[in-house]
Amino acid sequence: MSGELIALLAFGALFGLMILRVPIGIAMIMVGFGGFGTMIAFDPALNILGQAPIRTATDEVFGVIPLFILMGTFATNSGLSQELYKASHAWVGHRRGGLALATIFASGGFAAICGSSVASAATLGKVALPEMLRYGYRPSFASGTIASGGTLGILIPPSIVLAVYGILTEQDIARLFIAGLVPGLLAIALYAGVIAVLTRLKPEVAPASGQFDLREAIRSLAGIWAVVLLFVFVIGGIYVGFFTPTEAAAMGAGGTLIIGILRGRLTLSSTLASLKEATRLTGAIFIIAIGAVIFGYFLTVTRAPQNFANYVGDLPWSPGTVLLIIILGYVVLGMFLDSLAIILLTVPIMLPVIRELGYDPIWFGILLVMVVEIGLISPPYGMNVFVLKSVAPDLRLGEIYAGVTPFIAVDMIRVILIVLFPIIVLYLPNSM
Repeated sequence: MSGELIALLAFGALFGLMILRVPIGIAMIMVGFGGFGTMIAFDPALNILGQAPIRTATDEVFGVIPLFILMGTFATNSGLSQELYKASHAWVGHRRGGLALATIFASGGFAAICGSSVASAATLGKVALPEMLRYGYRPSFASGTIASGGTLGILIPPSIVLAVYGILTEQDIARLFIAGLVPGLLAIALYAGVIAVLTRLKPEVAPASGQFDLREAIRSLAGIWAVVLLFVFVIGGIYVGFFTPTEAAAMGAGGTLIIGILRGRLTLSSTLASLKEATRLTGAIFIIAIGAVIFGYFLTVTRAPQNFANYVGDLPWSPGTVLLIIILGYVVLGMFLDSLAIILLTVPIMLPVIRELGYDPIWFGILLVMVVEIGLISPPYGMNVFVLKSVAPDLRLGEIYAGVTPFIAVDMIRVILIVLFPIIVLYLPNSM
């Protein structure tokens, strides 16, 4: 039996286990161990099974994940999202659709210190949704804005998903983080444009709320100094080379903790809650990472990734045509699978193809994350949609999906821009 056929059967078994609700990390460990043992021998497979968890847990590069997760949990429990929303509200809340604009701006700011789309959607859902509904915003428009704004969490650095992609592909995590800055700002601008157009065409979806108060707006800036300081300190430090990503994550987590304590926002109980939540999330991600390592060993011995890349390279199709097929495939996957699962399952196969086609792995990483973002708000799965539904049970899923549709449309436009103009992604990392 050929290595390609064995790999195909392994992916079938993997998806079968996932359908049976076996956690993806455990499923990858089972299939990877069984496949490697079948093809080589079970003694070396047992050695890999014993060594992979230790190597993963003690690898300095992997330290960036728990530290940025800890930074995010400290930021969440410090109430920084509320201050970001309050400041954004003070500056643009008086405009028609201003609360929606404030939500997008606050989502972008919170993403800069959180790194998780799910956390961003859940946190802003609690803060912004009641305010928008109180001012008469249409539920579909309000919920669609929050769910879409939450997707910024895995693109604007520091991003847990980008860190995992960097580790998996052996790319410089610092360059990946910096590469996500301009596309992240572009996303905020396009989302703001959607809100402006919708509120002009359908004023009833977002009534104007209140009057602009310059004094109050200026006072509101005092509440966001911590976010600005943390972002400049962490991402600026990475850009100029003061810190490695792991060192920056440690400084960011420590800085968030100190700021939270000094401002009286982090008590002993909330600090312990942050540590418990960070430990839980880190454990879940590390199990998936260990599974990916073991499954990667198995894929290596099948030679399926290399053979697939050679096959694609020999096709009489242009690189752009192949890339389009890859993007469409990822959009479909994003409708059913978690973003981290998609990256861990597919990147070992797709990265050799991308290199064979002549594309930059840093550029592809940003493009991949952007496409996965679309999946976070697309039916029938759309994790951010279900997160928002859990925060506001009275909302109907149909309302939320109707609200995110315009944002999905501009996400597609953003993907096209990145494909046509790779310099949008590569300019900053190439200048480091």
